Amino acid sequence: MTTSPEDTPPTAVPYGTPDAPRIAVRGEAHLEVDPETARIRVTVLARGKDRRTALDDLTRRNTTVLDLIKTYGEAVERLETGALSITPELKEKARNERIHAYHGRVHITAELTDFTALGELTTRLADLDLTRIDGPWWTLRPTSPAHRQARQQAVREAVQRAREYADALGTTLAALVELADIGAETPQPLRPAAPGARMRSMAAAADDTPAPLDLEPQRQRVHAQVNARFTMAPPQL
Repeated sequence: MTTSPEDTPPTAVPYGTPDAPRIAVRGEAHLEVDPETARIRVTVLARGKDRRTALDDLTRRNTTVLDLIKTYGEAVERLETGALSITPELKEKARNERIHAYHGRVHITAELTDFTALGELTTRLADLDLTRIDGPWWTLRPTSPAHRQARQQAVREAVQRAREYADALGTTLAALVELADIGAETPQPLRPAAPGARMRSMAAAADDTPAPLDLEPQRQRVHAQVNARFTMAPPQL
């Protein structure tokens, strides 16, 4: 079957035409904002000569940690228990499988929005027996207005850059042809958040309550990029 030239669809012209030249630009935005949440990870440890003793000690310490965190009420946005393990430790150089001790471990994650409460809580947790604390990790919520602000600023920067190119040619923008996030077709790998300070306590402290840690929130960097293509009125070259 043959087709006439009239039936052949027009071929797309990616770079525009003399009557409708195209401008392709990239808009970027870089913001620094205060974090909205802070996450800490608490590891509770126990050790006993037999499995039951290790498990009982681990249960008691886990309850103490959870009860302490829950006293901070609405300052704690999320509280989760992770992996739990009871591991036997074999005696060294023993000819048979004789167990020397049992080690218990449970991981707890807490996310807070009140950073004043965070300093006090981390200090009190670090004061507990056989309790390790990692963090804090400062973050923004996925719905944070900072993300929207960065995207909008990137779009405005792209429009401004395109206008500057058109001005240099003595013409004006005519229409927006395309607007796309960088990597919209090719997903980009996630970058891990930068960790904050690390705190650890493996022994009992004094009976008096320690002074709260003064934690300085880590500023968060928000980055947005867009590709934009415009048509412009034909310049008089």
